[in-house]
Amino acid sequence: MDKVAGADRKTLDVITIGRSSVDLYGAQVGGRLEDMGSFQKYIGGSPTNMATGTARLGLRSALITRVGDEHMGRFIREELAKEGVDTRGVTTDPERLTALVLLGIRDDKQFPLIFYRENCADMALCEDDIDEAFLAEARSVVATGTHLSHPRTEAAVLKALTLARKHGLQTALDIDYRPNLWGLAGHGDGESRFIESSQVTAKLKATLHLFDLIVGTEEEFHIAGGTTDTIAALRAVRAVSAATLVCKRGPMGAAAFTGPIPASLDDGQTGPGFPIEVFNVLGAGDGFMSGLLKGWLDGEPWPTALTYANACGAFAVSRHGCTPAYPSWEELQFFLQRGVVTPALRKDPALEQIHWATNRHHDRSTMRVFAFDHRLQFEQMEGATPLKIGQFKQLCLAAALQTASGRPGHGILCDSRLGRGALFQAAGTGLWIGRPVEWPGSRPLTLEPELGPDFGGLQEWPLDHVVKVLCFAHPDDDTETQAKQEDTIRRLFHAARRNRLEFLLELIPSKVGPVTDATSATLIQRFYDLGIYPDWWKLEPFTTAKAWENACAAIEANDPHTRGIVVLGLDASESNLAASFALAARHPLVKGFAVGRTIFADAARAWLQGQMTDAEAIAQMTDRYTRLCTLWDKARQEAQP
Repeated sequence: MDKVAGADRKTLDVITIGRSSVDLYGAQVGGRLEDMGSFQKYIGGSPTNMATGTARLGLRSALITRVGDEHMGRFIREELAKEGVDTRGVTTDPERLTALVLLGIRDDKQFPLIFYRENCADMALCEDDIDEAFLAEARSVVATGTHLSHPRTEAAVLKALTLARKHGLQTALDIDYRPNLWGLAGHGDGESRFIESSQVTAKLKATLHLFDLIVGTEEEFHIAGGTTDTIAALRAVRAVSAATLVCKRGPMGAAAFTGPIPASLDDGQTGPGFPIEVFNVLGAGDGFMSGLLKGWLDGEPWPTALTYANACGAFAVSRHGCTPAYPSWEELQFFLQRGVVTPALRKDPALEQIHWATNRHHDRSTMRVFAFDHRLQFEQMEGATPLKIGQFKQLCLAAALQTASGRPGHGILCDSRLGRGALFQAAGTGLWIGRPVEWPGSRPLTLEPELGPDFGGLQEWPLDHVVKVLCFAHPDDDTETQAKQEDTIRRLFHAARRNRLEFLLELIPSKVGPVTDATSATLIQRFYDLGIYPDWWKLEPFTTAKAWENACAAIEANDPHTRGIVVLGLDASESNLAASFALAARHPLVKGFAVGRTIFADAARAWLQGQMTDAEAIAQMTDRYTRLCTLWDKARQEAQP
């Protein structure tokens, strides 16, 4: 294939048009949808899935759709932005609700789903939503069949395709045939993938000449071609369209046809399939299309593009959810180079670690964290009561917000036992939020009772909270202490992953034994050997360059995709912190600091005894936090080569 023309002059690679919904996926597997007790919330809808899937593969993607002016509409916008999808084409509809879909996994053949799309926002897409200048920025536009089912949305799609032709864009169609979205099946028949309809066939045939690429399953080509004979259907499509036709064949992969249709599907161009377990077919086609678009727009030969497509479809088939299942480019390359180790890809530890680590959201390249998650230290202060500590922590949050002033790169560490009010108020402020779970000062490590014996309390946590655990560990710990602490951390790590929460491991060996330049690095390697891959490490302010080199080398050797390290303060003076920052900032893996008592201790003691007002406490903490931020930024700048 030739690389799509004009690529260097375009700011977008692909714009998808059509459905956008919130998918509520049953968390329980193996039962009826009636039996589901809880649901996982993801973004969905074929064009939305494809916009995200292609963005994960490195394409510059955008979406044209409508969402409601409510919580679910904002959720879709925020998730798309996190995934790197351009949302300028997402219109907020002031009257209609965002579409919802309920889905479940019954077995490897039954996937019940219910579409809640009555007068939904995306079906109000109209010609006015299609902006010519925006379309002209792209190399390609992708439409899906559902939005040809209604005159208003059809008009919007046809306008986009006409403008695409005018500006030299490549065009693609995912037939995406859902009979009940064309009014041919009842609400309870969302699983249905094929019902014959001469009207649908006529509608599709009238648009097929507008596309350079047409993709569908055999059943979808049956509806497009008007016959259940697949070869005859492909030939009927070919009679009205010169597009490359890609026919998906399930576990047999797919075949691409650029010219006349041969006598057998086996005679088309193909890419290798992958022998994986069928766990969930929902969204597999959108994953396939994402990989195909990546190869197509990169100008790869069809066998290579189909290899990408088949692999991305395999990921989707083997995981829970649609969009969350799709791979990053790094993950796809790892998979293609290494191959299938276990047919259940979601049970492949190495693959799942890369999937998790390369699909995390938000830029966390700078971390200036105000840590007021302390509990024991507050409780020991004169005048402290649980109520007053909670009130003071709200002042800490106010200082953090005042310092951040809406800018990225700031965060807090706050507990939920004494700091519950501040923790809840921090939601939606843009701050990074870490939340401790260790019982203060415990050794061997024990956790806060609210987590429960099975760590089930994590189910209540917002997804943007980071599980932070402090462990007083040392390589010379006795066997029993080591075993107890490591078992707790291992179970906590897996519980965090199961609940889609990032994990921060804080290590302080200096409090329990002598340390050398190798102490922390030895501990770090030990946890990786146990299969624990923290998103974040929180480490002591080492006093030698060698200690930092050893720690960073241990992390990078085991996890090249780690979020990084934050330096803790240990109640150090500002001058001592400046020195430790200067040493740490030489290492790119160190992203910043998480310091507490240096900022709040004096204000807390005075405020708890009634010697300082709220405003004075906030002002003092804001000043100290701001100075530390400046110290870190200066250290990082001076460390740059």
